[in-house]
Amino acid sequence: MIRFLLEKEFKQLLRNKFIPRMIIMFPIMQLLIFPWAANFEISNINLSVVDHDHSSYSRRLTQKIVSSGYFQLTDVSPGYDRALQSVEKNKADVVVEIPRNFEKELEREGNVKLMIAANTVNGTKGGLSTAYLANIINGFASDLRQEMGQVSRASVVPTIDIVPSYRFNPNLNYKVFMVPALMVMVLTMLCGFLPALNIVGEKEAGTMEQINVTPVPKFTFILAKLLPFWIIGIIVITLSFGIAWLVYGLIPAGHLSPIYLFVLIYVLAISGFGLVISNYSDTIQQAMFVMYFFIMVLIMLSGLFTPINSMPEWAQDLTLANPLRYLMQVMRLVYLKGSGIADMLPQLGALIGFAVVFNGWAVLSYKKKN
Repeated sequence: MIRFLLEKEFKQLLRNKFIPRMIIMFPIMQLLIFPWAANFEISNINLSVVDHDHSSYSRRLTQKIVSSGYFQLTDVSPGYDRALQSVEKNKADVVVEIPRNFEKELEREGNVKLMIAANTVNGTKGGLSTAYLANIINGFASDLRQEMGQVSRASVVPTIDIVPSYRFNPNLNYKVFMVPALMVMVLTMLCGFLPALNIVGEKEAGTMEQINVTPVPKFTFILAKLLPFWIIGIIVITLSFGIAWLVYGLIPAGHLSPIYLFVLIYVLAISGFGLVISNYSDTIQQAMFVMYFFIMVLIMLSGLFTPINSMPEWAQDLTLANPLRYLMQVMRLVYLKGSGIADMLPQLGALIGFAVVFNGWAVLSYKKKN
């Protein structure tokens, strides 16, 4: 009996020419475009300079800031008020005001104050731009000290050299952290949305009435609905591995077998959740809106963009009921740390629990009318 139900499901999937194309193109487009766009490294910051000194030092400082690659000089204002107008018109993101006698005070006293004013409507961009500027100005001051001979071989000044060691991501490449998490998002979108539209689609097409008059048990019916998406999940994650390797050169530090194990369990869980929504929905439009609502909440609370430890405590508690959180942790642990199954037993137990609950709910909520 299960063989005929599976044959029906695969024929329905393949009969729709759009779905097979989407299964292939969706992970390709997401993994090729999103990692380049979703990048927390800030660059191309619009800079406005107010230079009251017009000296060689002020010109050198401006050149050093622009040549860093983070800033582009879009405005040179005669006064601070004019620079603020550039900020209000979105022509500048940050203002650097160089005071009068900048060069003279540096040479005479070795100490001078600069003012940095940042547009913090976007707090992340404003904070990072200020930090970048502070680091560049400190480097400029260090260069001047060496030129002025304040640090000489005759008078040795004790210094502490800090040599950072970045574990698991030595080059601080944001894509290494982002791409494995995007694989989870792609799996969720495909293996969550498609099951959510499956049963309700048959309701609208009228084929569900024919299934209801057959002696097919509810468990067998739900199992036949799940297995095709299980196979789709394996195809999608394998394709994602290939893109990560070919485009970004990402190879997991650990073995792929733990990832496949967790993906198989996760696909059962998220597909079961989609079938639950499909059981309770009367139209495809209703199922789409309900699933979209849950998917957005699950993605925002998964740790994809915001670290879970940085969330408020109540939000951290909510993430415990989010299956995306656990698979995202697994992907990053295997890709960056090379963790094995023994290191991820809490995630394994959580995903098995989600799979049992959602699929049991899907079986119980399917109302078979004879």
